[in-house]
Amino acid sequence: MEEPGQLKRAAIDATAGAIAGGISRTLTSPLDVIKIRFQVQLEPTTSWAVLRSNCSGRSKYTGMLQATKDIFREEGLAGFWRGNVPALLMVMPYTAIQFTVLHKFKTFAAGSSKTEDHIHLSPYLSYVSGALAGCAATLGSYPFDLLRTILASQGEPKVYPNMRSAFLDIVRTRGFRGLYSGLSPTLVEIVPYAGLQFGTYDTFKRWTMAWNRYRSSNSSLTSTEDGLSSFQLFVCGLAAGTCAKLVCHPLDVVKKRFQVEGLQRHPRYGARVEHDAYRNMFHAVRQILQLEGWAGLYKGIVPSTVKAAPAGAVTFVAYEYTSDWLESIST
Repeated sequence: MEEPGQLKRAAIDATAGAIAGGISRTLTSPLDVIKIRFQVQLEPTTSWAVLRSNCSGRSKYTGMLQATKDIFREEGLAGFWRGNVPALLMVMPYTAIQFTVLHKFKTFAAGSSKTEDHIHLSPYLSYVSGALAGCAATLGSYPFDLLRTILASQGEPKVYPNMRSAFLDIVRTRGFRGLYSGLSPTLVEIVPYAGLQFGTYDTFKRWTMAWNRYRSSNSSLTSTEDGLSSFQLFVCGLAAGTCAKLVCHPLDVVKKRFQVEGLQRHPRYGARVEHDAYRNMFHAVRQILQLEGWAGLYKGIVPSTVKAAPAGAVTFVAYEYTSDWLESIST
């Protein structure tokens, strides 16, 4: 009887993860589009950097508010959800795989499949399980991440009218290996990012549970899991997403540069990343530092952080509630 129980648990984790990822991705898409526009722009992305730079080219985007106004004026409201279809095709299997692998690893480490037993794992195991889950999810969904970046980075007029045209151009110009352009920095990024996100989420949950026990010995709190309210889960997810993004953002910039390398870009959006501009991840970091300074590695950090916090919070809360709901209707 153990195998059916394991399959049921895996199905619940995968479904809850996919739903949580889809909700979070759709709600935060505008911030993601703005972040990507900054990350793939070679010119300075802040007003003070434009003044200090020797760059002769005009910067298309120089601030978050200005970028928001320009995208809305030129592309309409739909522009903020550009690339959302491949993003959903990426994030739903990504989060499904991520939460399934995470639960499996925690079950193995804790010797129990019960979620309430997983919270007592050591912080080290929480970080390791998150990192492994992130790697597995990345490998399973990466081509859609690439297509999402390409479609979200273009403005008007469109270079690629749809996902199919972008896919065919990538295969024609780069081959099928091109669908995994930027995978190396992505894997290097996802290990600390997923580890920090899940590890700090578990840590914040433990701290919050301890605070709840300290504050009151009764169980009068409306809770979703061992005394944690929905607001507390949201705050824990918010803090976890913020911490992870602040540490790992430079690697995300490098990944985006590899993803758009050599692909067409309308001149109004500035210089494009030329083919073979970067030999490898370390060369990309050196080139960005040399040509764009330290600010180049943190392009898009404001919308990225603003997006990461609610995205992490919504994902964790949606997963917790969906998982509990699915478990209740399946018993």
